[in-house]
Amino acid sequence: MTTPSVRPGVLSLRASQIREIANAALDREDVLAFWFGESDLPTPGFIRDAAARALAEGRTFYTHNLGRPSLRQALSAYLGRLHGVETPASRVAVTNSGVSALMIAGQAVLEPGDEVVVVTPVWPNIVEIPKILSTRVRTLDLRVEDGRWRLDLDELLDALHPGVRAIFLSSPNNPTGWTLPSDDRAIILEHCRRRGIWLVADDVYERLAFNPGPNAPSFLTLAHPEDRVISANSFSKAWRMTGWRLGWLVLPQTLTADVGTLLEYNTSCAPDFIQAAGEAALDHGEDSIAQMHADLAAARALVVERLSTFKGVEAAAPDAGMYAFFRIASDRASVDLAKDLIAEVGLGLAPGSAFGEKGEGWLRWCFAARPQKNANGLDRLETYLARRR
Repeated sequence: MTTPSVRPGVLSLRASQIREIANAALDREDVLAFWFGESDLPTPGFIRDAAARALAEGRTFYTHNLGRPSLRQALSAYLGRLHGVETPASRVAVTNSGVSALMIAGQAVLEPGDEVVVVTPVWPNIVEIPKILSTRVRTLDLRVEDGRWRLDLDELLDALHPGVRAIFLSSPNNPTGWTLPSDDRAIILEHCRRRGIWLVADDVYERLAFNPGPNAPSFLTLAHPEDRVISANSFSKAWRMTGWRLGWLVLPQTLTADVGTLLEYNTSCAPDFIQAAGEAALDHGEDSIAQMHADLAAARALVVERLSTFKGVEAAAPDAGMYAFFRIASDRASVDLAKDLIAEVGLGLAPGSAFGEKGEGWLRWCFAARPQKNANGLDRLETYLARRR
């Protein structure tokens, strides 16, 4: 009798190396952890209070597959304010997290055997989700030039040949902070239009941009309602709601009803009381986002500038997001380096190889932490580097 196992396509998925590192040291109180992509401050009180009120009111039942009409309308209004273009609620679908939004988008437009292009290094879910759906994933690498991550636009356009079904594009990018310029967005969108290629944009970090800031350019300002453009987003980062698992999609209206069907067969709907928290975040969260943006800008300056003073360290300045992606001159694998940092100085970072082959040799530092924690972590890294010398 053969041993039961999952299908080969699942066996081929990469396990999260971020989790591998974190799980090995989560119980150690002496470790300063910067491995996960989240603020070390809790969700703002007004958001938590909204969820608590909804629970007290008994809002624990199913809602519409696509989300409560009031939340979809609030998202429509929010997107209109942010991008200056009308985005009807009929094009918005509420999801159980940004991860789920990307999975639903993939289920909606991809068939087994389709070719998908992904720009890397990137958050591993964006590469692995299409693989779960039995597609062929081709990666295209960013490169560091003059202290910044860059995309070779001509190389990308060449990769988007007529046989490609979709491009998944994370901008602002996790882990590098690279952000696609507006002019390049227009060129890529027009190219995808001509070839009938779906463009799935991961917009989770769009509110956390520094260059030029405070918001990153969006395909939603350029796309026509009938374009093959899907925007996936989340409440996790800008509103400090990582544990709530609430996100959304903006879709061509012709997809909305069928995406509702997919939601029914995935999760049915997002919890009602969590949707209440999402409405509060949209209605009253701008001051909170502005404060987080200011905190991140200060943290970015502290971490990146000090990293640049360490001998043997290369740190490309991020244009957006909450991460410093840097490398230490070493011939060791980034996973081993991350484990050494934990063992020797109690510093918890994400290994760059978690974000694809292009990330090997790099480390990711989530600087969405209070100033003293970042400073203490930098002291520990300096100690580690001094010991190596």
